[in-house]
Amino acid sequence: MSTNAIAKRYAKALVQIGSEEGAVDRYNGELARFSALLSGSRELSSVFGNPAYGIESKRGILQDLVAKSQLSPIVSNLLMLLLERGRLSVLPLIAESYGAYADQISGIVRPTLTSGIPLDEGQVEEIRKALASATGKKVTLKVEVDPTLIGGVVTKIGDKVFDGSVKTQLARIQDTLQKG
Repeated sequence: MSTNAIAKRYAKALVQIGSEEGAVDRYNGELARFSALLSGSRELSSVFGNPAYGIESKRGILQDLVAKSQLSPIVSNLLMLLLERGRLSVLPLIAESYGAYADQISGIVRPTLTSGIPLDEGQVEEIRKALASATGKKVTLKVEVDPTLIGGVVTKIGDKVFDGSVKTQLARIQDTLQKG
């Protein structure tokens, strides 16, 4: 089974538990925080990935980290299960998949808006409202600036891209002129 499929299974199971307990957002935050902690520390990654360290010492280290992070019992149990099964390295994918499932349940979309120049808050809010109206969901917008776009905006929602940039329009005109 692929790593991505494994991550999705764990994430889906945890989302189901979280929705039953009304803790979907809490678990999402805990997973993201702990995943960032492990990914951000080369020492922790090497300890948990090194077979020279026994499972008991890894379990002790993980229990200390869980206690310091003040994680819920459900997320703590998931982390211990991942450790026991040698799948702690899949945690970043689980956290990512969990976030996507949690957004589906909550009716949230997280598009990326890329513009050629920095946009002011009013412009960003207008675009956010238009996207919310078009999708019927709550929109959490990530704004980026890419000077190579020259002007206009590119919006990416999931795997759909809406390209209204001057760069793309110029490329289309050039293509039309070359084809005659």
